[in-house]
Amino acid sequence: MDEVLLGVRSAIAIKIFGANLIQLRQIGEQVRDLIQPINGIVDLQLEPQLPIRQVQIQYDRANAANYGLSMKAISEVVSTALNGQVVSQVPENQQLIDISISLINKARNSLDAIPISTPTGQTITLGTVAKVGYGMGANVVNRADVSRLIVVSANVANRDLGSVVGDIQTQIQQKIKLPTGYFIQYGGQFESEQRATNNLLVYSILAAIVITVLMFFSVKSFPAMIAIMLNLPLALVGGIISIVLTGGVISIASLVGFITLFGVAIRNGLLLVNNYNSKFAQSIPPKEAIVKGSLE
Repeated sequence: MDEVLLGVRSAIAIKIFGANLIQLRQIGEQVRDLIQPINGIVDLQLEPQLPIRQVQIQYDRANAANYGLSMKAISEVVSTALNGQVVSQVPENQQLIDISISLINKARNSLDAIPISTPTGQTITLGTVAKVGYGMGANVVNRADVSRLIVVSANVANRDLGSVVGDIQTQIQQKIKLPTGYFIQYGGQFESEQRATNNLLVYSILAAIVITVLMFFSVKSFPAMIAIMLNLPLALVGGIISIVLTGGVISIASLVGFITLFGVAIRNGLLLVNNYNSKFAQSIPPKEAIVKGSLE
């Protein structure tokens, strides 16, 4: 699920963006070696990238233009010749079978001889408008936001995620100097946690405002509403003590717990005030109404 939602499988993903693959790998190695000693980091790895032998076709744009050929037209011919292209379908046993065309394997040994038809009806070979050669290239080039990137990933053990990421950011800012056009983003579970925390805080504040307004219309008393709201800081005490006793980490689960705690505290305060009001409505003296209402 982490990979589907975030593009990485780890708790922390340091995404390094830039144009040059060699320089990206060098920066990635610097980042990996720099953060390795940080307490709590486990499963640290730099995204693998290996040089492999490749067919490299370099188009002669000027010569292609003389024949009225665009780069797109030549690329489509080369793609059809090497990868094949579906041109039709035939039904067979209640299934549609694709019919594709491509070069036979024997013809692929001489890519210079791939025939290309020009707009004037002339037939030329690929070698006339392109230089076909072999070279070494990366086995994979990952991109995000229209930019190349390489990822340094890690998981966290025996520490909370936020403090580990804070240490990583501090080390990188102090000791890694990025060339112009290169930048770093932080992702993984850390990114999801930040987004979820921000959402919880924003919507909790909105919910608190709405609840306060509704509560005022319910008790019809500004002092009573203030008295109920004053219970919220007191309700926090037990939750904070529990967090301290269990390691001092405020997680998404604990934030949800605090929201539930607020709801229970407001509900209890509202019931108490309504009980007092019902006693006052029965003309019971204030002191006796408070005692009876609290005991109930």
